[in-house]
Amino acid sequence: MAVYTLPELPYDYAALEPVISPEIIELHHDKHHAAYVKGANDTLEQLAEARDKENWTAINGLEKNLAFHLSGHILHSIYWHNMTGDGGGEPLEKDGVGELADAIAESFGSFARFKAQMTKAAATTQGSGWGVLAYEPVSGRLIVEQVYDHQGNVGQGSTPILVFDAWEHAFYLQYRNQKVDFIEAMWRVVNWQDVARRYAAAKQNPGLLLAP
Repeated sequence: MAVYTLPELPYDYAALEPVISPEIIELHHDKHHAAYVKGANDTLEQLAEARDKENWTAINGLEKNLAFHLSGHILHSIYWHNMTGDGGGEPLEKDGVGELADAIAESFGSFARFKAQMTKAAATTQGSGWGVLAYEPVSGRLIVEQVYDHQGNVGQGSTPILVFDAWEHAFYLQYRNQKVDFIEAMWRVVNWQDVARRYAAAKQNPGLLLAP
């Protein structure tokens, strides 16, 4: 029985044009994201079989596969909702996202400085990966993470609230090898309402207990 399922898109394939083409959205969601969901479910079944047979020869590979596919599923599930055809700009108090705007300014000095760091983190990820804005519960501040693949180089306990997919499958059909151009275009479709909701939820339920 599948544990993880592919979520439906919150919009149609053409909703993010011209920043992201319908062809990319369809392939990215229906093929790539679906593959991570299948991979996570398959790995859980393989781990269950290993437990039943007490056969741990493949444990290292199975644990790595689970982290890879599960993190891919989680990040993509956030990614789709982080974008909207009516998005872009920057978070402003007049739009009801003043708390997020204040947190960004406090954590990075200004929105412009945050944008520059997030852009560079996503655009310069070696190979495949993500740029991620996350709530870090120990300090109570926002941080930018440069995530390799889906799961590497991540601070434990941090909660992603805005993610930029920098894997080639996210942009190559439209932007070719110009990853920087794609990341710059991404700022035109950021759904700040969604990011603000995720920030508020992460602050309220950080999910990390350092001491009893």
